[in-house]
Amino acid sequence: MTKKNREKLSIEQQEELISVLKDRFEQNMNRHKGIKWDKVQEKLEGNPEKLWSLHAMEVTGGEPDIVSYDKKKDEYTFYDFAVESPKGRRSVCYDREGLESRKKHKPENNAIDMATAMGIEMLTEDQYRSLQKIEKVDMKTSSWVQTPSDIRNLGGALFCDRRYGYVFVYHNGASSYYGARGFRGLLRV
Repeated sequence: MTKKNREKLSIEQQEELISVLKDRFEQNMNRHKGIKWDKVQEKLEGNPEKLWSLHAMEVTGGEPDIVSYDKKKDEYTFYDFAVESPKGRRSVCYDREGLESRKKHKPENNAIDMATAMGIEMLTEDQYRSLQKIEKVDMKTSSWVQTPSDIRNLGGALFCDRRYGYVFVYHNGASSYYGARGFRGLLRV
């Protein structure tokens, strides 16, 4: 799915999503101290394409919420806060090349293409660690993260999780996939 053929949310879908996001925002003020919901809602209502991406994050199980506001760019950043890697984004290879290199048992998709189709970015290792400082996630699952090109060029890809009270970064072949591994994303609005 490209940006050009993304569907627009109906008014009802927009209102329902904004209500869900507002409830999550109000129930988790520790994630975004000092940010006022009315400004966020105004920004969301003025960006229907971003609302569509937030909807995609929500329906795939990401539970997006705000982590920061950049005054210079006038931009809010949303991360996936689901306790475990989003269910609707699991069992995927890292990227298209990894997917196409599989001889047998190919999954339906890959993390990079899914993130692109949703209009979001995959978290980097640093962003993943900053998420973990806000809340403990991926204690039973793991999440692909953006992989540096020197690692990817050698066939590898990185993923992270939290075990034993620590955040770990691991590597796998980019063609691997597991039922408990998905990816987390971010969206700037």
